[in-house]
Amino acid sequence: MKMTKKLFAILCAMILATGLLACAAPAPSGNSGADDAAPAADSGAAKSIGVMLSTNVMSLDSNLATDGDSFEVIADCIDGLTQMDADGAAIPALAESWDVSEDGMTWTFHLRDAKWSNGDPVTANDFVFAWKTAMTANVEYGYMFDSSVGCVKNADEIMYEGADPDTLGVSAPDEKTLVVELIAPVSFFDSLMYFPTFYPLNEKFYTECGDSYGTSPETFLSNGAYVLADYTPGTSSLSVKKNPDYWNADKVTIDTIKYQVVGSSDNALTAFKSGTLDLVMISGSQVPAAKDDADLSSKIKVTGAGYMWYLSFSQTEANANGGQLANTNLRLAFTNAIDRESLVENYVMDGSLPTYTCVPPQFAASATTGEDFSKDQEKFKDVCSFDTAKAQEYFEKAKEELGVDSFEFTMIYGNNEGDEVQKVAQAIKEQIEGVLPGVTLNLQAMSKAERLDKMQNDNYDVALTRWGPDYADPMTYLGMWITDNANNYGFWSNADYDQLIEDCTTGAYINDYEARWNALYEAETIAMNEAVIAPLYTKASANLISDKLQGVEFHPVALNRVYKNAKVAD
Repeated sequence: MKMTKKLFAILCAMILATGLLACAAPAPSGNSGADDAAPAADSGAAKSIGVMLSTNVMSLDSNLATDGDSFEVIADCIDGLTQMDADGAAIPALAESWDVSEDGMTWTFHLRDAKWSNGDPVTANDFVFAWKTAMTANVEYGYMFDSSVGCVKNADEIMYEGADPDTLGVSAPDEKTLVVELIAPVSFFDSLMYFPTFYPLNEKFYTECGDSYGTSPETFLSNGAYVLADYTPGTSSLSVKKNPDYWNADKVTIDTIKYQVVGSSDNALTAFKSGTLDLVMISGSQVPAAKDDADLSSKIKVTGAGYMWYLSFSQTEANANGGQLANTNLRLAFTNAIDRESLVENYVMDGSLPTYTCVPPQFAASATTGEDFSKDQEKFKDVCSFDTAKAQEYFEKAKEELGVDSFEFTMIYGNNEGDEVQKVAQAIKEQIEGVLPGVTLNLQAMSKAERLDKMQNDNYDVALTRWGPDYADPMTYLGMWITDNANNYGFWSNADYDQLIEDCTTGAYINDYEARWNALYEAETIAMNEAVIAPLYTKASANLISDKLQGVEFHPVALNRVYKNAKVAD
């Protein structure tokens, strides 16, 4: 909205009264609101697009965000050391170059000239501060620094043993040089750098804002392609506008992105047809309907979304379900009672793939052979398939071991994660109850935030949930089931599994790629044989894209949509 000088003065007075003026970020020069974005470099006419979000943005703090929609908006506004090219490879962003030591244990990043939207220069210390903050703030994605992923020196000791954050292996010898020390070589470390948890934070601004950071345009700083123009937490819309002070502003040609949360495929299609939104995602019956519509069929683009949907089982003896789901045969009975083909063909209907492995297909390929880690979707057929006889056999074993004939569990799922999720939940209930007489699976819908809270605190039986790959390696999934990992929502533990993962990260296989790859297969085999989860399907997105919008980059890893090179056709 465009502010008058009088209104601006009133707002400043209100901010001063609440003590927030110190962290208020001024709008970039020449811009005072979402409707006043700077003209694109190649045109005098402002260019705007409307984009659908599936859920409300949960946080714009890169240390607190955990969902893809939040990450997308953060990445619109903040650059990390690297960014993704169209094929997902790491290319320079705030780091214009970097060097890697011969042993792969020291990465030195050389920063370009860039500045925050309050005029401060972006410095190496912004990364040092952000990373050390992630160590001490109980950040869900803090594990990406530890020995299971990023292998940053002393990350484990700081996060899990209370060591001094100043011992973290990151330093700034000068304002333009960032040095990172690792405890083991990580070949994909440059790709980790485009994930928002590794983004910088302006220490003075972030500290002065405190808990209010990222809750409004005035309490959020950008150094990227866009600045936050309009946002209130919990609301269904927000917008970002072009940052004229972005280091690569000449390449950014879209002036404003207006986001709108759309809760159903029907509403998404209506918004697209009316021209309110230029990019939406549809599912279910809307997909074949759009393909049969002459005006829409050419506008459909199916892309891999990366997310794998699965069932998570709470497996602790102390759980409210009495520890029954700690029984492996009971979990195996569940996973073999589910018809995944039916789920994707009759309910999801957007090109999603039925999935029978706990590392989903089409995102992690071998560096030596190029073969997809999960190309073989029948390798665990003995323990994960749609086989009613096998499901019943496992079920009989479970009943005998547990000494009961009937079971009642509650399956939780998100009521704001797309209308397909409710249909899938209902279908799973009907399938399991139909194949396994004696099982009652009650359904409980709730917000995503409430679902995550229940899972993190072991206050659930079964959850319909999802995980998206953060980097292109099987470890982004397999690392979740290490004992005591923050994302090990089933609270499963297996010493042999833990050892294999350790061997692949900091142990015996760190310099032997083929041995590491084979060990990851072995770890996955343990997880599947014990039915740690019940994989369901790997999500695709059936996107409807306006003819005027070109060049949006879609990725299955880390950041699903990137707009820096997108254009609005004249």
